[in-house]
Amino acid sequence: MTPAARLVETLARRGWTIGVAESLTGGLVAASLVDVPGASRVLRGGVVAYATDLKASVLGVDPELLVRRGAVDPDVAAQMAAGVVRVLHADVGVATTGVAGPDPQDGHPPGLVHVAVRTPESTAGRTLHLPGGRDAVRRASAHAALVLALRLVEDDEDDEDGGEDGGAGPSA
Repeated sequence: MTPAARLVETLARRGWTIGVAESLTGGLVAASLVDVPGASRVLRGGVVAYATDLKASVLGVDPELLVRRGAVDPDVAAQMAAGVVRVLHADVGVATTGVAGPDPQDGHPPGLVHVAVRTPESTAGRTLHLPGGRDAVRRASAHAALVLALRLVEDDEDDEDGGEDGGAGPSA
């Protein structure tokens, strides 16, 4: 079973919904979820905020943060995930931002990606340095975002059920 299929199944079991905020992935995370039969039970929608100003105006990312650090930043990813939860009234938010390439952006090399996930119970992010061309970076970014979301949603479920790991779970 793919991470997207497992995520849809776990979200449905928990009664949670999901929204996605994507930059460099341009809708690949949402498309991966939509590919799963039954996704309509959990997927609220997605925002492709490719332009930096949309990250602020639509998703509520702090404009000062964007000016200081640019769009390729772990805190921007975290704020995108929180923003999509708020805007789409979802329980879980997933966000991607980074440089797909082929050229650097704002001094950041191609393949530098930040993904973040927010659930009602936890928040996590990952910084990735991905090899390959533009398509490979975008696909690997979408996959990483889905895997991180799945880990958090499953960890939250384990914690709720009194899982034996005491909430430690796999590191994100």
